[in-house]
Amino acid sequence: MSVKAEMSQESQHGRWSISDSEEEDNIIPPTPQKPSVTPSIKPNLESKPSKITTILEQKPEQSPNVNVNHVKEPSAPSIGSEARQAAHGNQINPVKYESNPSPALKRKRETDEGGWNLSSSDDEETRPSVPKNEPKKVNVSPKKKKTEHTRPPSPHGACYYKEEPADFFETNLSMNDMYRFYLNKVTGIQKKFNTGALHIKEILSPMFGMLKESVQFNYCFDIPWMVEQYPPEFRDKPVVIVHGDKREAKARLIEQAKPYPHITFCQAKLDIAFGTHHTKMMLLWYEEGFRVIILTSNLIRADWYQKTQGLWMSPLYPRLPEGSPGLAGESPTNFKRDLLEYLEAYRAPELADWIDRIKQHDLSETRVYLIGSTPGRYQGPAMEKWGHLRLRKLLREHARPIQNEERWPVIGQFSSIGSMGLDKTKWLAAEFQHTLTTLGRAEKSLPISQPQMHLIYPSVENVRTSLEGYPAGGSLPYSIQTAQKQLWLHSYFHGWHADVTGRSNAMPHIKTYMRISPDFTQLAWFLVTSANLSKAAWGALEKNNTQIMVRSYELGVLYLPSAFNMSTFPVEKNAFSGSASSKGFPVPYDLPPHRYSSKDQPWIWNIPYTKAPDTHGNVWAPS
Repeated sequence: MSVKAEMSQESQHGRWSISDSEEEDNIIPPTPQKPSVTPSIKPNLESKPSKITTILEQKPEQSPNVNVNHVKEPSAPSIGSEARQAAHGNQINPVKYESNPSPALKRKRETDEGGWNLSSSDDEETRPSVPKNEPKKVNVSPKKKKTEHTRPPSPHGACYYKEEPADFFETNLSMNDMYRFYLNKVTGIQKKFNTGALHIKEILSPMFGMLKESVQFNYCFDIPWMVEQYPPEFRDKPVVIVHGDKREAKARLIEQAKPYPHITFCQAKLDIAFGTHHTKMMLLWYEEGFRVIILTSNLIRADWYQKTQGLWMSPLYPRLPEGSPGLAGESPTNFKRDLLEYLEAYRAPELADWIDRIKQHDLSETRVYLIGSTPGRYQGPAMEKWGHLRLRKLLREHARPIQNEERWPVIGQFSSIGSMGLDKTKWLAAEFQHTLTTLGRAEKSLPISQPQMHLIYPSVENVRTSLEGYPAGGSLPYSIQTAQKQLWLHSYFHGWHADVTGRSNAMPHIKTYMRISPDFTQLAWFLVTSANLSKAAWGALEKNNTQIMVRSYELGVLYLPSAFNMSTFPVEKNAFSGSASSKGFPVPYDLPPHRYSSKDQPWIWNIPYTKAPDTHGNVWAPS
């Protein structure tokens, strides 16, 4: 398995990344034996979120339902985060729900169980912080003859994926063309809810242009699967892969590409600890012009199967006339300038030709603003180039003030959560909320009564009853170490409900942020991005607010009504059922948000859930 790691642990499961949060004081110290494994107190699904406070206070013991039937897979794709690899390993031979597991099964699990690496991930995909652990010493029977295992096509088992119906790839893009915001197609939902949605096969198909070359920016890749998504006529066209892998992970990624001589690599520089290359973007150069796709999906099949993802697709940008000045083809949103500045921040010769190509095209039809993050410490005017201060600058300069705006709540929706401090004033309700509540040029101190903030993140029950079941939680890596340090955060939580899109059971990997009217019918702005709720992604102020430090590469697009000659965006209530209006904005989940009930808990990926089976009859038993 390929990982995003500078250091990794070798076990019978293959390589697992060991990650921690951006907070250096959260690092798990090295130990001569395996790290803490299954918590001795199982999560109580009937309790309030605050009941998780003592989960790790007792000495860990082996869970009776821990899945140990792992298979080492030398040809596995670059899964990315430790959470995803855990999901992958734990579900190759899924643990079926059992009220009383047999003694023989218990003994087998005690013998074969391998290390479980706990992380305080501050992003959906984070970097390592723990040294290599020594293998567990156990009494084992003589070695059996090694058997070869092929990589299952799914983290849920070899028979999980279903073939899409014949009409699955019929494309109808008539409804969202004004905003050019699309969801992915999901297998297993009603056909009408895939109307206007896109699959990667369609994005790369000739209907959007005759492809000559492409660049794929992403976090994790399954290169053989990625190549298959290109139509046969484009399958040998040059592709540059922009990634953040180092050392062994980089070597494994390159090994995957050996059968494909048309693929070359560009390694993103990650000079600040715990940063990741999390940007997800496609640059597509056609015979007819050029196109940009900014999205939330990794380049692995699971991300395009039964998860909720989002993307912005640019118009087809035509080539400028020969001899056009360098600033020609700019949009009212300065998208061309900002895209070039983002690409130049990589300082990568592999992207030089692409920078020149973009300069030669007309991007003037773009109506969204680009919001990126690039690793570094920035002072002076550079502070407003990246991260949440970039968003604040755009909202200050281009968003229109609204009457009674203090009553307009903010909604944040994401698939992972970072470490934000011991209370909300450390970052979330201070600098980040200041950014999210900026409207217009009036600079003012934070009022005593701030607008409400609703944070949408799946509950345990959301995950259990999802199309994928518990393995969907492998892409929602909120760790117990981080969660128990910020229980104050859980009072903000709202569940994932998306009946409006037909995707309530397709867990979100999309990330969105917006400002909305008190009656949830008008938007002041909307953002779709790769950035989760973390300081690593958005940046954090330092040195008495004179410097911002950003750890990761992220990218998203901001929709502002002024760029569409509107005062606010009306919310489209039927956006994804094939009967949408042209002016309503397609918010991808139900409004108003549903606050957690007293029985709900936020999904935490590295503790077991064995009291109730999921939709496939399995339990979640990290090992």
